[in-house]
Amino acid sequence: MKTLNHAFLLFTALALSIPAALAQHTVTGTVTEASSGAAMPGVSVIIRGTANGVITDTAGRYAIQVPADSCHLRFMYVGFKTITKPVKKRKVIDVSLEEDVEQLQEVVITAQRIEREQKALGYAISEVADEEAVFDQSLSGRVAGVNISGGPHNTESYAEVEETGFRTALRQPLSTFSADVDAASYSNMRRFINDGMLPPQYAVRVEEMINYFDYEYNQPEGEHPFAVNLEQAECPWAPGHRLVKIGVQGRVMENQSLPLSNLVFLLDVSGSMDEPHKLPLLKSAFRMLTSQLRPQDRVSIVVYAGAAGVVLPATAGNNKDAIVNALDRLDAGGSTAGGQGIRLAYDIAEKNFIKEGNNRVILATDGDFNIGESSNGAMQKLIEEKRESGVFLTVLGFGTGNYKDDRMELLADKGNGNYAYIDNILEAKKVLVNEMGGTLVTIAKDVKFQVEFNPAYVAGYRLIGYENRRLNDEDFNDDKKDAGDIGAGHSVTALYEIIPAGVASSLLPEIDALKYQKENKEGARNGEWMNIKLRYKQPEGHKSALLEMPLMCGSEKPLSKVSEDFRWAAAVAEAGLLLSGSELAGTASLMHAISMARSARGADEHGYRIEFINLMEVASGLYESELEAKK
Repeated sequence: MKTLNHAFLLFTALALSIPAALAQHTVTGTVTEASSGAAMPGVSVIIRGTANGVITDTAGRYAIQVPADSCHLRFMYVGFKTITKPVKKRKVIDVSLEEDVEQLQEVVITAQRIEREQKALGYAISEVADEEAVFDQSLSGRVAGVNISGGPHNTESYAEVEETGFRTALRQPLSTFSADVDAASYSNMRRFINDGMLPPQYAVRVEEMINYFDYEYNQPEGEHPFAVNLEQAECPWAPGHRLVKIGVQGRVMENQSLPLSNLVFLLDVSGSMDEPHKLPLLKSAFRMLTSQLRPQDRVSIVVYAGAAGVVLPATAGNNKDAIVNALDRLDAGGSTAGGQGIRLAYDIAEKNFIKEGNNRVILATDGDFNIGESSNGAMQKLIEEKRESGVFLTVLGFGTGNYKDDRMELLADKGNGNYAYIDNILEAKKVLVNEMGGTLVTIAKDVKFQVEFNPAYVAGYRLIGYENRRLNDEDFNDDKKDAGDIGAGHSVTALYEIIPAGVASSLLPEIDALKYQKENKEGARNGEWMNIKLRYKQPEGHKSALLEMPLMCGSEKPLSKVSEDFRWAAAVAEAGLLLSGSELAGTASLMHAISMARSARGADEHGYRIEFINLMEVASGLYESELEAKK
């Protein structure tokens, strides 16, 4: 195992600027996160009152030359409380940093902060990246869709989607779609904005932006593993329209009550992962997850580059040293045999299968497979074959420049899985520590929604987002049709924009009257706007259960009277419509979305909501610049 990487040596050299006339000695130590015990790379260790300091390496370690006379060391990292320690004659000083939510709430995202966070993640530790490998900030770079190539080395790709317009409740009364708890699009969007550019429009999935956040939904009671929460109000960006929120809350499970886990870490160690924000960040993320494991859990580690291999056989969760040591030994190099790695990981998971347990492969990669089974079609066929084994899948994306978002989403969608994009160490903590149950434990699979609209009260409707989760109406009752899964404590939120009956609109399609069928133009005047049905299966089940409830007329409220959660989801949706280039954004504006979000911020325990507000303030300036460039 390498004891010091080039980054560590580079920043250690900063300490040599202390005047040579002073006698010095070396202080070493490790910086960890207080709540999880995970190592913290990128922490600034500064001699108080000077500009001399170092930055911790990927294992959280540091070594700094200090004056022989008394001095103090300051340990600083964005989002954590700064600690000052007297050195005296000590040669080893280990510290644990605690999160500082108040600091996060006051942070305003500026270019200086972006640079500081990039340094904390290691961007500035290695050689400066090729300046050509950046995204084209022109309009063509925003809408290019399938393959975004802003430079000769940039091959990021996103699935092209077509926004669904309004449907008439009379002719098309059913709306059917699959649940989606992924939130990768949000953290990927954040990465672009933090880098000073708007994301490609196809990289923005509005439903994933909405589902990134927690909501105060009612917890489930009774036989079903989740509860349904309904609310409606006026639509912020379309006067005369209504907005309906359907919120599904999965049952929360404490860590100790989670089922036994058989986990296989499937880690990409190919040459494309040899960047500070890829493999080093990946290692830190999995150290965090390892700190959460229980003695009864089992972990295996499979890696792949030009070929795949097992670097750690099934190991008890309390043997953390063995797991961490296996992670620390990993280096990047070679081509990318992703298909071979997936096959081996599933074979290991099946070999150690725990009946009624949590059997899961956790794939961490940039998605850039280039040998063997590597096309999206081949990957889909492979993962559909493997999902029949009863092993679930979590996909964690890392990196920039060659990132394959379309492939990552496809793998999670077709593999009974979920998908997150890890752009920094705090996102790793959110996904693998704070939301561990939702990320790793499925409480319901093949979750489908079907909403029937009553033409007596609804002229037209559209589902916001979920473009790549739409199902045929007949798929709802077909238990062979795959759909999304919900994890422990996860919530799913869907928004419908409604055109009430009697409201004239040019947005509704014009369809001639039927010749051979008698239409019921009145609908059912029973006081129900719509009926919401859900189907789901138990994690190891094959037959679905049905849950349904109506949304009654008279439940609508003015926007100022609805819950903070409703206004928050509406604000995020409004911003998402603009960032995705929606043609149905109406009067939406980022400044209005920001204002509404500020009024609905709520408790914001982890600072995620204030971060969104700050991001949208930056995006607003970028968006206005783009609009100006179009003129």
